[in-house]
Formats: sequence, structure tokens, C-alpha cells
Amino acid sequence: MILVDSSVWIEYFTGNKTAKTDWLDSSLGNIPIVIGDVILAEILQGFQKEKDFRIAKDLLLRLPVIPMGGQDIAIESAANYRLLKKKGITVRKTTDIMIGTFCIRYNLPLLHDDRDFDPMTEFLGLETVDV
Repeated sequence: MILVDSSVWIEYFTGNKTAKTDWLDSSLGNIPIVIGDVILAEILQGFQKEKDFRIAKDLLLRLPVIPMGGQDIAIESAANYRLLKKKGITVRKTTDIMIGTFCIRYNLPLLHDDRDFDPMTEFLGLETVDV
């Protein structure tokens, strides 16, 4: 099972072809892909046109949507943020540290295109999909 971050989904929906969007496109229906509720919100909030919003929502809701928050993830995320901060690394978005922490906790590989996850891979053991 693979969790795909909004950084890849947004490129996918805007039609930007990258190695990661190509991998996603060829993997849909072939590899178990899940989406987190926070990621779902990040993706859907960016659509300007109602029609595009509905199409994306219908497609994404065909995937298993998993809740990513809660007290334990919040506390672990804060600890991970603090650990990285002590190493001189600042993760720019709270959602990213929570997504990374969730993946670490549940051993879910993450497909992403966001530099905030790189130190989580290096220092926290986040597993990512190499494309």
C-alpha cells in the first residue's frame, strides 16, 4: 500500500507530466494506493471550477480514504518537528510533518514531490517511493 502526497496529486490533476505523475498514472488500479483525509482536503481546496472539483472528488473517493490525525499522531508529529528543529531543519508545513509521521508510524511508503519530506527520510526513517 502506498500513500500519495498532494504534491504529486496536484501535478497529476494539472496535467504536468513528471516521473512521479507517470508512476501514479500507471499504478492506479494496479498497486494499492490510499489517500489521507488531510491530503484529500489539500487537493480538493485548490480547484477553481466546480466541475473539476467534482471530477477529482469522484476519482479520489474511489480510493480508500484514511484518517491521519488524532492525539497520538499530533504528539508524535510535534516530537518529530522538535527533533528536526534541533538538527537545524525547519519543516515548512505542519501538515507535512503530520503526513510524514503518519507514514512512519504505520510503515506506509510515501510518494511525494516536496522537499519537506527529505529530512524525514534521512533522520526519521520515512520510507518513500523511488521513481
